[in-house]
Amino acid sequence: MLNTSTGQGVAIKVINKDKVLRVRLITQIKREISIKRQARHSNVLQPFEVIATKTKIYFALEYAKGGELFDKVSKGRLKENIARKYFQQLITPVDFCHSWGVYHLDLKLDNLLLDENDNLKVSDFGLSTLAESVHQDGILHTICGMPAYTTPEVTRL
Repeated sequence: MLNTSTGQGVAIKVINKDKVLRVRLITQIKREISIKRQARHSNVLQPFEVIATKTKIYFALEYAKGGELFDKVSKGRLKENIARKYFQQLITPVDFCHSWGVYHLDLKLDNLLLDENDNLKVSDFGLSTLAESVHQDGILHTICGMPAYTTPEVTRL
C-alpha cells in the first residue's frame, strides 16, 4: 500500500479480534502497540497507525521493501562487510530498546527486515516485555520465542 500524502510505502498487518480474544492475547497486543510507540529508532520498523474495527485490528507499518534477512541469508554467505553492517544495525536498536527498558525476546532472521536501501529494521515486538519483568536478581525470567533460537541455558530451565 502507499501513503498518498507522503508517497511512502506502508505495510498492513491484520489481526482477527476473535482470535486475540479466544487465545487471550489482548494484553500482548496492547503491549506491542505501546512498545512500538516507544521504540523510535531508525533501525526499528516504525508504526504509523493502529485501527480497530469490530472484527479486526489493523497495524499500518513502515514498509520494508527488501524483505526478511532470512531470505537473503538463505541464498548464501554474506560478505563480511555486509554482515558487519547488519550486525551494527542490529545491536544499535537493541541497545536503544534496552535503555528504555524494552526487551524484544524474539530476535531471529524472520524478524529482521531490510528497507529499500538495504538497511536492517527490527520488527515484530509481539513477544517483547518491559523492564518491570526483571526480577530482583537482575534476570529476566520470561521464556518465549522459537526453540531453534533459544540458548542452551534457557532450555535447561
